[in-house]
Amino acid sequence: MKTHRMVAAAAIFGMACAPSFGADANAGRTLFRAQCALCHSAEAGDNGGAQGPDLSGILGRKAATTQFAYSAALKGSGLTWDAATLDRFLAAPTTVVPGSAMVIPVPQAADRENLVAYFGAVRDGALRAGGPPGGARRGGGGGFGGPARGPVSQENADWKKDAPGVVHRIDLAKLPAPGATPSASNFPSVVDKPAGARLSLPPGFKVDVFLEGLTGPRAMYVAPNGDVFLSETQSGRVRVLRPSADGSIASSTIFAQGLSQPYGIALQPAGANPRWVYVAEVNRVVRYPYKVGDTVATAVPEVVIPELAPQGTGGHYTRDIVFAPDGKRFWVSIGSGSNVAEDITKKSAAEVRAWETAHGLGAPWGAEENRAMVRVFDVGGDPKGRTWATGIRNCVGMTLQPATGQIWCAVNERDMLGDDLVPDYATAVREGASYGWPWYYLGSNEDPRLEGHRPDLAGKVTQPDVPFQAHSAATNLLFYVASNGSSAFPKEYEGDAFAVLHGSWNRAFRTGHKIVRLPMKNGQPTGEYIDFMTGFITEDGGAWGRPVGITEMKDGSLLLSDDGANLIYRISYSKP
Repeated sequence: MKTHRMVAAAAIFGMACAPSFGADANAGRTLFRAQCALCHSAEAGDNGGAQGPDLSGILGRKAATTQFAYSAALKGSGLTWDAATLDRFLAAPTTVVPGSAMVIPVPQAADRENLVAYFGAVRDGALRAGGPPGGARRGGGGGFGGPARGPVSQENADWKKDAPGVVHRIDLAKLPAPGATPSASNFPSVVDKPAGARLSLPPGFKVDVFLEGLTGPRAMYVAPNGDVFLSETQSGRVRVLRPSADGSIASSTIFAQGLSQPYGIALQPAGANPRWVYVAEVNRVVRYPYKVGDTVATAVPEVVIPELAPQGTGGHYTRDIVFAPDGKRFWVSIGSGSNVAEDITKKSAAEVRAWETAHGLGAPWGAEENRAMVRVFDVGGDPKGRTWATGIRNCVGMTLQPATGQIWCAVNERDMLGDDLVPDYATAVREGASYGWPWYYLGSNEDPRLEGHRPDLAGKVTQPDVPFQAHSAATNLLFYVASNGSSAFPKEYEGDAFAVLHGSWNRAFRTGHKIVRLPMKNGQPTGEYIDFMTGFITEDGGAWGRPVGITEMKDGSLLLSDDGANLIYRISYSKP
């Protein structure tokens, strides 16, 4: 993602090690490239990384000593990574460092040894020829990518122009060429809230802390009684938050734990008395028995969908879930395993036709089978489901538009083509459509890294409805419903959408870290977006918050999760 802390080798927060006899540094490089490079950089100029710490130059480093928002547990571990300690950590991270945000082990001893050898070879300059992980896939050849950009003056940074009411529109007819600027590695440094810093909202709105002390809070879902279900994805937990009598603050209880990166949550059937809590894990969907008011699961979960993607779970891991109003079917979003399917093979025209007949227009194959798409399942039907729409690199947040019954996604697009490519977006997701990934983006713009792979797809790619500034990292989407509650927003907000932008890493000038409003006219988007809540970015381009999830409460207020500050905000309104 533009994702968060990754699986498997993403556990490598710092290392000092000597390769084991027989370990293969190039095999370690291959593993790193497949499992880690979406979120980490390891070699100078490789342009890897997104949500994890930079692993270049880590040999001999103490744990949690570089510029990154490490967990408190790792910061307090006192570890220095020698080969033995690293191997123990990768084998069982939460045993070695209880409370670590890394919860997924690297189970195979040979894989761990090869990763150790890889980092040792990087240190010693001893890798075989062939370039850094990804080679020309990540930069070079066509002039895009290349070394990460050095420090850039923030004097005229465009985020400094953000403010409630500022209107943005991305003109897809005026996109820059790939590589018009170098590809930057510019990770946000999550800092303590500076003295005097405040969040800005339109007149009449205010924001308060709803609940603190969480661990990576992500998606939320409101129950009929006002309780809020919350996923703490990397901790493998689902919580229930119970608001106070006035709705201003909350207490929390762990509803379920031991899950594999839970994200999307839905209660079913709709109405006053749901009987099930559905949870989308990284590669399956489960459900718990439920009656309104439960704060702790009363039974083990039932597996509803045993496998979402057959080729593994690396790369993007957030899976959202949305039910149709009649409860007869549900959709699950499944992000890609890579930035742009760099290793995907070519197929002949006949092979493509056969594949699409079975999997849908624009469906990728190989390691990306059943990924970068939205799938639909009938309740009680075939657990394999079927393709709804393809070419959606990472639909982090998915929702239903009440006015139209249409499924919408907030999407993270690909990286490493320059500051202003490729715009993220929010869009209605139309059945049978392809949105281009990995071969095309935002219509018939061919990705130069896969040039000539899919000429048959040109002209068949659906353009998204509302593009955002590239690398904003759109993570969630909500359509505001009219309410008579004490904190109900003004009438003009009814039916409009709010999108949460988590914040950039692959852009020289920071962008995102805010909530934006998507105006609707007769249920259709106007194509522009308007700043609603801003102020998380510091003067020097750091950030003291990373907004991620959003939901609407019974009283008309909004809740916003922040997995950088590990808390939830409440946004309310009272007439000025």
